[in-house]
Amino acid sequence: MPEKFDCIVVGAGPAGISCAYELAKGGANVLLLERGEYPGSKNVMGGVLYRKMMEDIIPDFHKEAPLERPIVEQRFMMMDKESAVTFGYKGLEWAQEPYNNFTVLRAKFDQWFAGKAVEQGALLVNETVVLECIVENGKVVGVRTDRPDGEVYADVVVLADGVNSLLGKSLGFHKEYRPDEVALATMEIIKLDSKVIEDRFNLEKNQGCTIELFGDATKGILGTGFLYTNKDTLSIGVGTLLSGLIEHKIRPYELLEYVKSHPMVRPYLAGGEPVEYLAHLIPEGGLKSMGRIVADGVLVVGDAAQLVNAIHREGSNLAMTSGRLAASTILEAMSVGDFSERTLDQYRVNLMKSFVGQDMKKYKDSTHHFNKFPQYFDQYIPMVNRAASQMFTVDGKSKWEKQKKIWKDLGSPKEKLKLARDAYRAWKVMK
Repeated sequence: MPEKFDCIVVGAGPAGISCAYELAKGGANVLLLERGEYPGSKNVMGGVLYRKMMEDIIPDFHKEAPLERPIVEQRFMMMDKESAVTFGYKGLEWAQEPYNNFTVLRAKFDQWFAGKAVEQGALLVNETVVLECIVENGKVVGVRTDRPDGEVYADVVVLADGVNSLLGKSLGFHKEYRPDEVALATMEIIKLDSKVIEDRFNLEKNQGCTIELFGDATKGILGTGFLYTNKDTLSIGVGTLLSGLIEHKIRPYELLEYVKSHPMVRPYLAGGEPVEYLAHLIPEGGLKSMGRIVADGVLVVGDAAQLVNAIHREGSNLAMTSGRLAASTILEAMSVGDFSERTLDQYRVNLMKSFVGQDMKKYKDSTHHFNKFPQYFDQYIPMVNRAASQMFTVDGKSKWEKQKKIWKDLGSPKEKLKLARDAYRAWKVMK
């Protein structure tokens, strides 16, 4: 007789581990399945972890978790080919407990986090591929794995199997995602002395900085580059819509090399040694790409549910919150012995009431809008750089002359009207 659990969680990323941790803590018999050699071995993330959402699960986690650096400064670069308009915020309140966010390396962090779930009583099984869900009378009752005698049963199955969620697709929860609904992120880890990192980024010991790169970092394709400080490494990467890479016939590693060699980025990396290369798909479709996330005996969390806020480059915090809310609903279902969609749908209700659902609603049109109108990245960002160069170049011309030149460079009255219309459209999708 195959073994029976209260819940099977498929995927040991932030969403799946959060769910397994909360369930085990609540007394449930949980099986956590991971296809990789260990949690984190198959996962890629830009490298920022938000304190509040993790602390909702493990209070004071930062005192023992393998974190890299607490972030005290967030910078943004609007880049042209040989220039950048840079702005940001540095706050020393972020350098003090309980901190705001941290850089992390997923291979280290996920292993630690999964270990905490095991301490609570979850059973972690690595190197196990879930081939399909077992469905009886319209209800998911377990999973079939690639192991011998690999059928395992449970009252509830939680799908945390990533952006493609082949299990969700096989259940009819979503269709094949279009290239304009997913981004491909490539990242490299660059080894660099910790003191050199602190000097280059103007940081005190153990402080961190993040830099988001827009415009020429992606050659005008919708997406962003990023540069994050770790203890003794840097995370440098770029993520763009898959449709943009296809349309412009650019290979992902070529775009990463372009970012690394950009004159605004290259000095930060000088003398560093590449030690790891990673690539991963990221959901970008937002609320409009969300499929079904609840059915009889099954819930969907994290990237598998398309829970990413691309505008604020947030994903892990949405994932962990979804896992926690899913666990709460499952524990309630266990208390009444009802695992039907009617009972489990409380997860969807709670998720949409939370900041996760509210932010997904707020930015539901953003990716589609900026993808439809590429001029924001390939025209307007260079325009801002040219205007800044005009105003900050001291060449004997009056500022009145410079302002007239900038105004003239905006184009004809028709082009100025188009720019104003685009600015209004951007405000509408972001408000």
